[in-house]
Amino acid sequence: MTVPDGRPPAAEFWAGLADRDVAAAFSVVADDAEVTIIPAGVVGTSDAGRRFFEDTVSAFPDVEFFVKNSFTGTDGVTVTEVSMEGTQAGDYLGVINQEKHIDVDQVWLVHDDGNQVRSITGYWCQNQLYRRLAVKRLDQVAII
Repeated sequence: MTVPDGRPPAAEFWAGLADRDVAAAFSVVADDAEVTIIPAGVVGTSDAGRRFFEDTVSAFPDVEFFVKNSFTGTDGVTVTEVSMEGTQAGDYLGVINQEKHIDVDQVWLVHDDGNQVRSITGYWCQNQLYRRLAVKRLDQVAII
């Protein structure tokens, strides 16, 4: 897909996620894009990234991605500081639903070639996420 109105692909990606529209976000991501989401253990192509964000939107139907800061370097890498907030309504990353509200600071690196996103890498403190989801034992995340 060609990015409309000359808007950077990373901006289109985050605009789609801001609308909870994973399909729109990934419409600017190349099928063979490399996706690495370190805390979630996701390593693969755009399909793996799409599944991660679909699972996120499903588990947190009110999720909001607030872009706090963003800048693009001359090499086509956009660094974006994001706060992800929402209330859990389904199991997520092995954690059973306890209807907890989360707010997790994240950093994402989105590399594009001017037309399509070629790679996505995400980072956040997994312990912070687990604390927000009320996980008491990290050796047994889904305590029943």
